[in-house]
Amino acid sequence: MNFAYSPRVEALRQQLHAFMDQHIVPRIGAWHAEVAAGQYPVSFMDDLKALARAEGLWNLFLPSLGADEPGMGLSNLEYAPLAEIMGRVHWASEVFNCNAPDTGNMELLHMFATPEQRERWLKPLLEGEIRSAFAMTEPDVPSSDATNIQTLIRRDGDDYVINGRKWFITNAAHPSCKVLIVMGKTDPDADTHQQQSMILVPFDTPGVELVRNIPVMNHIAPEGHCELLFKDVRVPASNLLGKEGEGFMMAQARLGPGRIHHCMRSIGMAELALELMVERSQERKAFGKYLAQYSNIADWIAESRIEIEQARLLVLKTAWMIDEVGARAARKEIAMIKALVPRMHTNVVDRAIQVYGAMGLTPDTPLADMWIGGRSLRFADGPDQVHLRSITRMEIKASEASRGATAAYLTPPGRH
Repeated sequence: MNFAYSPRVEALRQQLHAFMDQHIVPRIGAWHAEVAAGQYPVSFMDDLKALARAEGLWNLFLPSLGADEPGMGLSNLEYAPLAEIMGRVHWASEVFNCNAPDTGNMELLHMFATPEQRERWLKPLLEGEIRSAFAMTEPDVPSSDATNIQTLIRRDGDDYVINGRKWFITNAAHPSCKVLIVMGKTDPDADTHQQQSMILVPFDTPGVELVRNIPVMNHIAPEGHCELLFKDVRVPASNLLGKEGEGFMMAQARLGPGRIHHCMRSIGMAELALELMVERSQERKAFGKYLAQYSNIADWIAESRIEIEQARLLVLKTAWMIDEVGARAARKEIAMIKALVPRMHTNVVDRAIQVYGAMGLTPDTPLADMWIGGRSLRFADGPDQVHLRSITRMEIKASEASRGATAAYLTPPGRH
């Protein structure tokens, strides 16, 4: 495993850093002001998108991108350090058409859509003309296990009829969100992992109701984490994505690369938090000394650097494994980064907040928003406990072939 950046990736890193410094960071204040005034999308987003695309910083995430499709087609390992840079500003990914959940939805459409579905939905997504949402999570069941979902997708002649309730559906409040990929059960009596299917639902279909944009820790995201109601929603059978019973498989295929994207953006936020912490600790005095001169603050800085580097290496290893052997073979590593990175993220940001004092709780720094983002990531794509359980099960299964071999390392009583 060699994680050194190739000349191509290093050039893209430098280009992306320059774009962020010149065009995105100076507009952070304007973004917040416009959103607070009720304008979303912000007035300058389309101009930034056009500029990013003109510079070749567009659709960086999709390894299987066709020669006739716009974008770079980077591998997961190549894309990872770029996602980290974008993560420093939470809305930056949209500028480069690399924002969740559109990235995962584009991957699904790329893998499973019919030619007609690709023309209607994938093409405008790749062009950045529309946004999308992925509707899986439900309020009444633990949706970290996708087999629990209750939304019904019933065949009725040439149509499917959808009934159910979803929530925490990211992007559903975005004015440009035009299509939902809805996961539900087409056959509740089939084998557990063949009951689910996915279907494309235009957002303006009768019976689709946006109930509310759910605040997350009293923070309202303008793109939305929404509750949706589907009541007798009727769409053509041709809107089925893939085949009946393939929904669970497709959900698993979607999650591997997506977790790389989430985790690297999270590392980008942790990196920024550490930079802010180091700077603040060298300019703020308390009781006659700079904060960095106190051993506990110095330890926080060192521990944060160690934790970020550990997390980054594990995510890069996971990205490399997905590229080399596929997401299924990398499922333990995927679970490990999902359990590790958000906790690292919140730990580092929390230390930075403490170093900033009361200012760290205010909108004067990005730290409060970054902490909320990290804390909510401990539920996105499943809570920590689900991933820890998966890791344990894989460790125990891997030990079965050599069970008892460690007895040779034990010293029997009387032989000390």
